[in-house]
Amino acid sequence: MKRDRPQSQSRAERIRKYGVMQFGDYVAEWKAGQRDLGPASLRHLDSLLEHHLFPAFHSRRMGTFDHKVVDAFIQTMERNGAGLATQSNVYDKLKAILLDAHRLGLYDDSPLDGVKPPQYDPKRAVIPSACR
Repeated sequence: MKRDRPQSQSRAERIRKYGVMQFGDYVAEWKAGQRDLGPASLRHLDSLLEHHLFPAFHSRRMGTFDHKVVDAFIQTMERNGAGLATQSNVYDKLKAILLDAHRLGLYDDSPLDGVKPPQYDPKRAVIPSACR
């Protein structure tokens, strides 16, 4: 009988542990590992989590994310009138979290494959000049 390789065993253990974990709990662990974030970046992350990601995903099981879930979330932000800069920032945080889960082996295919991210182009922003 062929023995399971330790690597596949550890992946199976990670899937068992993190696949059923709720997004909110997973993010708490992920956030604790983000040692390079300064106070302002942490406040920004907390704001994006509180206002956008947690209302949509807090209790969702990590193993249930796929490209359709991510696409539907982006479409919901569009329908709700979130600005492109906000959509882009929220997507970037969701992407970082889901890529972390993908690296753990939770998904065979990245839940971001085939997703068209929000197209924010900061070059198009117009900053009004002060009138005198």
